[in-house]
Amino acid sequence: MTNQMQISESPEVEQLKPAEVAYEILHGFGIALGLSLLWAMEAVRDRVFRLLDRLNVRPRVRRASAFPPGQPRRRSPRRAS
Repeated sequence: MTNQMQISESPEVEQLKPAEVAYEILHGFGIALGLSLLWAMEAVRDRVFRLLDRLNVRPRVRRASAFPPGQPRRRSPRRAS
């Protein structure tokens, strides 16, 4: 019995064109900017809620409504197509 190590063939490395390299770099840059924007928005939200908590601002008692107050508008009957 002989112990032979099998050398596995490494996959071929695909060379990218300069335009593809630039695209990949810009794509990564865009992802990094998006994540940093989300992080900044979360930091601002956290500071605003901490400030409201410090000022002892209570949440709204009355539920907000998507519909304006007053009588609802009359709907005209739909026409059959």
